[in-house]
Amino acid sequence: MTETKAPSKSPEPVSLKTLMTPSKTVSIEFPGYNDFLVDICYLAREELVKIRKKCVSNKWNKKTHQPEEELDEEKFLTEYCKAVIKGWKGLRYQYLEELLLVDVSDFDPEDCLLYTADNAELLMKNSTPFDTWVTEIVGDLENFTKNK
Repeated sequence: MTETKAPSKSPEPVSLKTLMTPSKTVSIEFPGYNDFLVDICYLAREELVKIRKKCVSNKWNKKTHQPEEELDEEKFLTEYCKAVIKGWKGLRYQYLEELLLVDVSDFDPEDCLLYTADNAELLMKNSTPFDTWVTEIVGDLENFTKNK
């Protein structure tokens, strides 16, 4: 007697779309500043493109007689900050003096500046080291994966 095996079923293919996550937030310590943790959100490329599109307008170029995209950099920075900086803790006033030009003489250097969206935007606009660091962190996927 010969036994016939039923043809094996191959598993249904998994759609990559079901595995993708549009964003992920992690807390990362700002280098050189003890206990200054920033909640940074990784955005998928699609999310960054959406932010950019919100900040672009079309202007007519009289020389080329063609429409041109114009990025509102101020608006982009505002939207970008809201999207990638989700909070912080431990930003002492003494650290602020090293990040940008401020007068914090009325405050205890050990006290902390609380996170607000406005504070984050002002820090990004006025502190090259902070802006550079945030951009580098967001741009490196490894900071948001378990494989780090």
